[in-house]
Amino acid sequence: MKLEIIYALSSEQILLDCEVPEESTVRDAIIASNILTKYPEIDLTLNSVGIFSQLVSLEDEVHAGDRIEIYRPLTIDPTEARRLRALKR
Repeated sequence: MKLEIIYALSSEQILLDCEVPEESTVRDAIIASNILTKYPEIDLTLNSVGIFSQLVSLEDEVHAGDRIEIYRPLTIDPTEARRLRALKR
């Protein structure tokens, strides 16, 4: 079955098409996409993952057409970012 793997850096967005067998997990799909080889900074023990913006576990089963998203850790707390933007005004 076909699905997509998405990973966004601050400077670019990576979209990879991937094909996995039925009953594959999110982890299986990420590994099959070879994104971990291309972007070794991805650490599946630290990075959260989601399907269509909904957090999921690496052991959740994927379905045809799913868009698996690998999230980067936040670089700044959202509250702090809003406070800094307000100070600039």
